Amino acid sequence: MKPRRILVVTGSRAEFGLLRSTLDALDRHPDIERQVVVAGAHLIGRNPTIGEVESSYPIDEVVPMQNESAPRTRDSDGLAFARGVEGFTKVFLRLSPDVVLVLGDRIEAFAAASASALLGVRIAHVHGGDVATGIADDSMRHATTKLAHIHFAATPSSAERILAMGERPDFIFMVGSPALDGLDSIAPLDDPEWSALGSPEILVQLHPAGGSDDVERERARDLFESLAGVDRVVLMHPNFDPGSDGIRSAILKSGLPSIEHLPRKTFLGLLKRLRVFIGNSSAGLLECAGMGVPVLDIGDRQAGRERGVNVIHTDSITGPEFIKALDEAGNLGSDCIDSRFGEGATGNSIARILAGIDLDDIPVRKRWHA
Repeated sequence: MKPRRILVVTGSRAEFGLLRSTLDALDRHPDIERQVVVAGAHLIGRNPTIGEVESSYPIDEVVPMQNESAPRTRDSDGLAFARGVEGFTKVFLRLSPDVVLVLGDRIEAFAAASASALLGVRIAHVHGGDVATGIADDSMRHATTKLAHIHFAATPSSAERILAMGERPDFIFMVGSPALDGLDSIAPLDDPEWSALGSPEILVQLHPAGGSDDVERERARDLFESLAGVDRVVLMHPNFDPGSDGIRSAILKSGLPSIEHLPRKTFLGLLKRLRVFIGNSSAGLLECAGMGVPVLDIGDRQAGRERGVNVIHTDSITGPEFIKALDEAGNLGSDCIDSRFGEGATGNSIARILAGIDLDDIPVRKRWHA
């Protein structure tokens, strides 16, 4: 029997980290031919993260989307999405996948799912049903869910939301989050590696939350000034969403040490050495929950998303309320592991389901399920 062609789309450094365990599991499965398409944010920046992908997996195709020289705005995201739909359409016609696998809520996943739906290719979606305000995250995530045929939910609550959206229950699988896969095998950074990064006890990763460059710059500047008297703070550069240029500008002007990008294994090893992880990254709610790393979640970017016992939330980035929240997070200690996002076997579950499910039972033409 011909191996089933599963095409995996990756468009950003963070989402690629979550997809690695699934890619590995697909590679190991004898009944699957795995294809990888790299797109979007992987192809831009001073050190494009496509290098991290191609060092681990053969790349079948590349889909450029963002204009490197254009400001990171909603306008540029709209044009990038349009280029993505065109690019993915051409790629899927050439590679003829049986299933296209996407994760999350970014424009790369939404563009790939849109092209797949128009071509009549079945779509599998990981982390559907979650809630996270972001910029247009909820809209794109839920739209991708409605385009998708196979759903891999991270929590029971997310699975219930997918069901409430009229999706068929027999194609909704509660598999947990792949973010937790392999965490036990990652050791904390050793002293020389940790020292090379500035020996941080507090790592700050602030992504844009829908504001202009000016708004995001001011928000980041206020946060960094609140941390000016705190020892061993290191900043991590944001993603490439609209407003990210403003945050990068604030990082450069802050005078605090910063890190542009880390491979996933190094990043996880660093998290295990922290006293507190600060910001609005999903890593604080997913990976940190599985490792018991205390987190101070800031603002509304992750509004509505489930938070583990390792997370303290605050809307304040200055003043006594911020300092109080930071102290509360710091006092959580390392005994705050939360397993609500799974047990660390998600990639294997996804590969097994994709290899075994009868595609003839899954109509390409979607129908509302009451």
